[in-house]
Amino acid sequence: MTENSNEPPVFPMARKCPFDPPPEYAKMRAEDPVTKVKLQWSQKEFWVVTRQEHVRQVLSDSTMSSNWKLPHYPLQVPVPDEMLQQLELPLVGTDPPEHSPRRRMLIPELTAKRVQALRPRIQEIVDDHIDAMLKAGGPVDLVTALAFPVPALLFCELLGVPAEDSDFFRSAAETLVRTDVEQDEMIRSQIALEAYLDKLVTRKETEEGDDLLRRIVVKNRETPTIERRDIVNLAKNLLFGGFDTTSNMIALGVLVLLENPDQLAAVREDPSLLPQAIEELIRYLSIADSSPARAVRQDIEVGGVLIREGEGIIALTASANRDESVWEDADTFDIYRKPIMHSAFGHGIHQCPGANLVRYELEIVFGTLISRIPGLRLAVPLDEIAFKSGTLVQGVHGELPVTW
Repeated sequence: MTENSNEPPVFPMARKCPFDPPPEYAKMRAEDPVTKVKLQWSQKEFWVVTRQEHVRQVLSDSTMSSNWKLPHYPLQVPVPDEMLQQLELPLVGTDPPEHSPRRRMLIPELTAKRVQALRPRIQEIVDDHIDAMLKAGGPVDLVTALAFPVPALLFCELLGVPAEDSDFFRSAAETLVRTDVEQDEMIRSQIALEAYLDKLVTRKETEEGDDLLRRIVVKNRETPTIERRDIVNLAKNLLFGGFDTTSNMIALGVLVLLENPDQLAAVREDPSLLPQAIEELIRYLSIADSSPARAVRQDIEVGGVLIREGEGIIALTASANRDESVWEDADTFDIYRKPIMHSAFGHGIHQCPGANLVRYELEIVFGTLISRIPGLRLAVPLDEIAFKSGTLVQGVHGELPVTW
């Protein structure tokens, strides 16, 4: 068992290519898979793990805490501590026993059977937006025409909120995952989102409807299981897990397919390849570079390195998804790759509860787009497209002009 004493690099590290994790991850996987970094915004030192086996060990270890409020939790965005202590934590920031009843309340709403029932409505939303694209004619901005409005509209319908509020949700979601935002702006966004969701739950307590949030409110009224504030935080969890990340995944995923025309053509000719193509896109892109972190509550050994009680660990899922010991030619996009469980949806008790919904949504979006617009192509050179930086969630920054 060893302890690492190297001078820690600054974290987060920048992507050099929008499709690939920071190049430092590969070096760490090969030479120093469990190592310390220094968070840029706080200057605090924490551990990062980069290989698949270590990431899954950390994310499934019940002795570690997901509680954002612990002093040694490696919070990756600049939330002032005084504000953090007042926040009601979302599902991903809680531990059992608080976590368990909240998740049990949400899971029945996102089962494969429940999500399968949404397919006709998802298909209708996608068709409507592609109809509008075809009517307008190229070039169009794929972000505003498809990648943003489809998951936004579905999210609003699931929660029973007005579609016109989707721009507010988008702004809040993007701000709250930024690592370079000013603390005052972070505070304003947190307060505005909390206030909106609180009013939303209040409405669901009295108005009629059959949306997801209303069903949870009614179920909890009939059999009290969780607190009202927990329902607010479930709504917040859905915002980040099923809306912002999906929007970014659509835009970047289209770019990857356009940059791999032979594989795009193969999926178009054989739609049965679509599910594994979607799974490979999710693995390859890893929209979020890291999973929510963990605070260490007792000494533990990870990869031969001693990590002590009172330290923190960040699980680099994007690095785990490029682990060469798990996937041959891991940096290559390959729709024919034998499916292996990746870490893009996390692992353990905090694994993304909306994974089924995301998969179905992406299958319908990509399947419909490539079949109805077979000549889809970029309207500008790839190097003219701007990509996000200073954020935990990767994606296109601004427009993605396409034509056909």
